[in-house]
Amino acid sequence: GIAHIALNVSSLEKSKEFYSQLLPFLGMRLVHESSKSFYYIGSRTAILLQKIDNVKNSSFSQNKIGLHHFCFRARSEIDVNLVHKKLLEINANIVRGPIHGDWAEGYYYILFEDPDNIRIEVNFVPEKGVLNEGAKFNPSGDY
Repeated sequence: GIAHIALNVSSLEKSKEFYSQLLPFLGMRLVHESSKSFYYIGSRTAILLQKIDNVKNSSFSQNKIGLHHFCFRARSEIDVNLVHKKLLEINANIVRGPIHGDWAEGYYYILFEDPDNIRIEVNFVPEKGVLNEGAKFNPSGDY
């Protein structure tokens, strides 16, 4: 698995407001906070958010080199729907969903953005998803 993801953000205050509502809801716990960063851990991964000093020419785009998006795995479609409800409560920018996708049988997801427009997905895939015997990944023209 992935041990941690480190994200550079333009405003620690805006990111704290967003992530402090989202990450505990997803079962993550704050283990570090300073004037430069904060760090949440849950299950088997962690998210570090750190303010970058020079934001003048920096803006996130899914179409630039680097991170496209990252995804949390939910345990059920109901969990994805609960995340949707939470995102509405915190006025998050929802890109799409919750909807079914074609990438794997039973794929159900929601895609949204943080205050810096970093895209985050929460998905549910039944059983082992594409690791199920005989299952295939369907690029759906996206990949």
